[in-house]
Amino acid sequence: MLRALAVDDERPSLEELVYLLNADPRIGSAEGAGDATEALRRMNRALQSGPHGPEAIDVVFLDINMPGLDGLDLARLLTGFARPPLIVFVTAHDDFAVQAFDLKAVDYVLKPVRRERLAEAVRRAAELRGPQHQATPRIPVHEPDPDQIPVELGGVTRFVAVDDITHVEAQGDYARLHTAKGSHLVRIPVSTLEDRWRSRGFVRIHRRHLVALRHIGELRLDAGTVSVVVGTEELQVSRRHARELRDLLMRRP
Repeated sequence: MLRALAVDDERPSLEELVYLLNADPRIGSAEGAGDATEALRRMNRALQSGPHGPEAIDVVFLDINMPGLDGLDLARLLTGFARPPLIVFVTAHDDFAVQAFDLKAVDYVLKPVRRERLAEAVRRAAELRGPQHQATPRIPVHEPDPDQIPVELGGVTRFVAVDDITHVEAQGDYARLHTAKGSHLVRIPVSTLEDRWRSRGFVRIHRRHLVALRHIGELRLDAGTVSVVVGTEELQVSRRHARELRDLLMRRP
């Protein structure tokens, strides 16, 4: 049974989140804090109580946009604890995902919070707090279907066909998948996707970009620089990859 702390400066959102958490059978207790200062006081009591004490906290459900010390700052402080709690971000903003997962967040739930989506975050936290994970909590990695890759959109997990992906952009330890309809951020390094999708016609053209050969519309040469046109975007090709790319395009049926 998980012991949870919810942190949100908006009282209605906090009360709803605590209510939903207490309704989950995997949550033994859930309480709320209205700001980062109150949350730190509560976590200090948890630290003094010890991992199995009556005041212990296993997982913190944390809003990001708060006055004063925001959720990201609070998460950085919590990671310095001897036994840090698991972190689940619960926010109305989808543009902090990279920073959140850099802080080893278990999940990133978008508001308005749906019961089913929150239950998935609780499930992930419960798995990580199991006996086999207590020593070194880590982010779960989901192996995708060979023809699809799971992405999150508006708090819902959807599946994008690999054949629809035009190119992949490296963003640290994450990758942004581009399709004709938009883009999606996933917690997989581009180097992993390069190895996984090489047989599907994806080729590295730059340290930042992996491109599907079938989606390249043009190869451009201009004053010694090489670039490719993929959809409406023009992407630079590094010198070390230019020859291989030209050879592959020449052999393309």
